[in-house]
Amino acid sequence: MTVVYTYTDARQNFAMLLDKAEAVGEVRVKRRDGRIFVIQPERNTTSPLDIKGIDLGVTTDEIVQFIAEGRRYS
Repeated sequence: MTVVYTYTDARQNFAMLLDKAEAVGEVRVKRRDGRIFVIQPERNTTSPLDIKGIDLGVTTDEIVQFIAEGRRYS
């Protein structure tokens, strides 16, 4: 069910309107002249797992050595 807010209600409760748009997917705002506008959250096109790497100055051979040491039984 789509809820249409008046411009005045949207302006006075803008934070609530944005929260509603995030929860529902979109909200509609109607102006006095009858025009209706849709507010919807922007779709995130990147993965939350895409993170910038950092250079630790460790070589591949050192990493393999660390793993091998960790796997040894004491």
